[in-house]
Amino acid sequence: MKLLYGTGNPAKLESMRSRLAQMDIELLGLQDLMAEGKRIPKVLEDGNTPLENARQKAEAYYKAFGMPVFSCDSGLYFDNVPDEVQPGVHVRNVKGKCLTDDEMIAYYAGLAQTYGDLKARYKNAICFVKDEDHSYEAMEPSMASEPFLLTARPHSTIRKEGFPLDSLSVDIRTGQYYYDLPPVRLDQVAVEDGFLEFFRKVLALKN
Repeated sequence: MKLLYGTGNPAKLESMRSRLAQMDIELLGLQDLMAEGKRIPKVLEDGNTPLENARQKAEAYYKAFGMPVFSCDSGLYFDNVPDEVQPGVHVRNVKGKCLTDDEMIAYYAGLAQTYGDLKARYKNAICFVKDEDHSYEAMEPSMASEPFLLTARPHSTIRKEGFPLDSLSVDIRTGQYYYDLPPVRLDQVAVEDGFLEFFRKVLALKN
């Protein structure tokens, strides 16, 4: 089955491709359509939850391209910080400004310096529009990331475009920075098992 993954982030596309390799799914990304000369619509993404944003994107891309498409969205949540600095769905947008990768690293490293290493987790959602009559969505606990630590000390390696906060993220289980994790473990961190279960259920449905 050929699916459009509604993301322009190459790192996210490759992580999802790797995790879905066990299924009979061919994934395209928005950049693949741009290479074909197609215009990518701008999606506002002004929802209050990851699921609302995922739905906005999937519906907009289905309307634009008329092919099965799914979109994902995430919110970042910390333990024991004031509400006013809780990122939620506004991970990259702070005080009305869209941060670059370097600005994100500086901002979140500063938070960790102020409050100490932050215990964090991503709450993730997905919306899949198969056709005009069938769409499916979920924001299950099994899709949420494992808790991890966000530290004030960036990893010394070259940063990975599209995942800037990985340079500050430490796996609680192993104590390793995400950049130092084995590829299999890193893929699991990037795309949780709940997404695989979502696709297994959805693709098994007979409409």
